[in-house]
Amino acid sequence: MQKLFVPGRLCLFGEHTDWAGHYRTMNADIVPGAAIVTGIEQGIYAEVEKSSIFEMYSEAPELEGIWRDFSCRMSEVELKRVAKSGSFFCYCAGVASYMLEWYKVGGVRIRITGMTLPMKSGLSSSAAICVLVARAFNLVYNLNLNTMGEMNIAYLGELRTSSRCGRLDQACAFGVKPNLMTFDGDEIEVQALNVKKPLYWVFADLCAEKDTIKILADLNKGYPFASSEQERLLHEALGVKNQEIVERAIRYMAEGEVEALGRLMTEAEALFDRQVAPMSPALWAPKLHQLLQDPQIQPLVYGGKGVGSHGDGSVQFLARDAECQQQLVDYINGLGMRAYTLTLHPVHTVRRAIIPVAGFGTRLYPATRALKKDFFPIPCADGMVRPVILILLEELVKSGVEEICLVLGSEEERLQYTEFFERQLSEEHLRKLNAEAQEYENRILDIGKRLHYVYQHEKRGFGHAVYQAAEFAANEPVLLLLGDTLYRSTSNKPCSLQMIEEYERYNRLMVSIHTVPLSDVSHYGILSGVWEDKDRSILNVSTMQEKPKASYAEEFLGVRNAEGEKEYYSVFGQYILTPDVFAQLAEDIAKADSEGDNQREIELTSALEAVRKRSGMMGVRLDGKMYDMGNPVALRNAVLRFSSNEEVKE
Repeated sequence: MQKLFVPGRLCLFGEHTDWAGHYRTMNADIVPGAAIVTGIEQGIYAEVEKSSIFEMYSEAPELEGIWRDFSCRMSEVELKRVAKSGSFFCYCAGVASYMLEWYKVGGVRIRITGMTLPMKSGLSSSAAICVLVARAFNLVYNLNLNTMGEMNIAYLGELRTSSRCGRLDQACAFGVKPNLMTFDGDEIEVQALNVKKPLYWVFADLCAEKDTIKILADLNKGYPFASSEQERLLHEALGVKNQEIVERAIRYMAEGEVEALGRLMTEAEALFDRQVAPMSPALWAPKLHQLLQDPQIQPLVYGGKGVGSHGDGSVQFLARDAECQQQLVDYINGLGMRAYTLTLHPVHTVRRAIIPVAGFGTRLYPATRALKKDFFPIPCADGMVRPVILILLEELVKSGVEEICLVLGSEEERLQYTEFFERQLSEEHLRKLNAEAQEYENRILDIGKRLHYVYQHEKRGFGHAVYQAAEFAANEPVLLLLGDTLYRSTSNKPCSLQMIEEYERYNRLMVSIHTVPLSDVSHYGILSGVWEDKDRSILNVSTMQEKPKASYAEEFLGVRNAEGEKEYYSVFGQYILTPDVFAQLAEDIAKADSEGDNQREIELTSALEAVRKRSGMMGVRLDGKMYDMGNPVALRNAVLRFSSNEEVKE
C-alpha cells in the first residue's frame, strides 16, 4: 500500500494562454503562452495498491453523501464507456483507459482517505483526480514515468471525457510550489520558480455562476487569426503583454518584492478587463469586481485578480502578512463565500555543509601515519599547492556556504585543523611570502572562522559519521561532500553551487550523479530513473542498487541518453540532505541499538533509499569532474591531473 497526495492548482498569472499558445501550430505569429501555476495546500489524499480490476473507494468524510464506491473491469470498452458517461468517475476511467491501452497494465485499487480540495471552484479538482490515477498506475506498476509524463497522461485521460480541460490544469502534478509553464504549439515546458519571501495568498469560491464553456467558445473565435481590432487586442493581451507580466512576476517573486507583485496582480486584472473580457458577455463579473474593490479588503492586501477562466468563478488576493491573510479569510467566509489560504514559503537555501574526515586512510598507508589524507598536497591551476581539505572548503565558500562541519575521529585530530586554519604564521614566515600569498593567508584564517567540529568515536559506517552532524544541520537542508574527493567544475559555477541552485528549484533530497562504464557498475551504487528535463541533467530517481552485477544493471538500471543508448549512473560524491535523512539515520541507529547490535554499520545509502521511497530523490548531472583520493592510483591521477583536463591511463 502506497500513500499519495495530489493538490489542486491555482493559476497566479497567465490564464487562457495555454490554449492560445497551442494555436501557434496554425499561426506562427502567435506569441507562446506563459503562466505561473502553483499547487495549493488543499488536495486529495489516497492509498493505492495493485488489483485485478479498477476500483475506487472513499473513507473521506468530506465526500460523504457525494461519493459512491466504484469498480470496473480493466476493459478498454467498459472504461471508455464510463469516461463518456459524465458520471462522478468519468475522469478516473478516462485515465485508466489510457493506461490500459498504452501500457497494458492490470488494475489498481485507490482508497481516498481525505479530500480537502473544493470541487467546481476553478481549482482543477478534476485534473487532480486524473493526476492521482495516473500516479497510482505509475507507482504500482513501476512505469518510470516522470512528472511531465504523469501530467500528460492525466490530460489525455481527461480528454476522453466530455471535459475540455486546459493544458495548465494538470500542473498540480508538480506539487505545492510555483512553476512557470510555457506553451509553444504542442510543446510544453515546466520550470520551477524561486520564492525569496513568504507569499500569503487567499483564494475564494465566489459561489456565483459562470459559464466556462461559453467563455472559452467566445474567446476561441478570435483564433488562430485576428480578424478585428478587438481580436487583435485579445492576441496582444494573451501574447506579448502576458509575457511581460509573467517575466515581471518571476522577478518580483525571486527578489522578494511582495508589494510590487500585488500591484502586478491588479494590473493584470485591469488588462484582462480591458482587452479580454469584451470578447464574451459571460466574462461580465459583478461579484468578482465588487470583492476586488471592497474597502474592507483593501487594507489587508497588496492586490487581487480573478482566477482561471475568470467570470464570477473565483478570486485571489495577495495578503500583506499571515495575520491579514486570516482576517481576509474570515471576512470573505462571513460574506457567504468559501475562502482558503495558500502560503508559498521560500525554499531554505543551503548555507551549511558537512565533510566527514574521520577515516584512517588505510589504503594510503604509511603516509597517513603522519598526515591525514585530506591534508595531502595537490598542485592547482593557479600555481599554488593546496591541501585537499582547503580545496573543498574554498569550493563551499565560493558557493555561498556560511558554516561547515568537519566530522573527525577524535578530539586529538582537531589540532591539525586548528593549526592550519586558526594559527597565524610567525612574522618571519609571513615576511618570506610574496604579497599574493600574504593576502591569501587572510582567506585561510577567514575559512577557519566558519568551521565547526563533531566526532565519530565509534566507527559504525558512513551514515553514522554523517549523523554526528545532525545537531549542526539544525533541521535545515545541508550539503554533504566527501573528504577524500575533489571536484572540478567545467563551467563557470562550482559543482556545489550547481547542486544548491537545483535544490532551490526542486526542494527535494538530491545526489550528484555521473556516468560509469557498464563494466565498472559492480564497484558502485547505481541509480536509475527518468529524466525530468529536456537537457537530461535532472534525474527523478526510482531505483538505487548497491554494486549490481553488470547483467542486472544492463537489464534494469540503464538510463537512456539523447541518442537512445543506455548509460549507467553512480553518485558523483555530493549530496544535499534534507531533515528527513537525519530522522531516518536516527531511526536506523536506534533500531540497531535496541536489537543489541551496536556494531552494525549504519549506511547512508539505506537511509537515502528510505527517504526516496517516501518523498522522492533527484539526481543532478553536474558540469564537472570528480577525483577520488582514496587509493594510490586515484591519488596519483588527482595530483597529476586535477589542474588540467587530462586523465592518467592506468
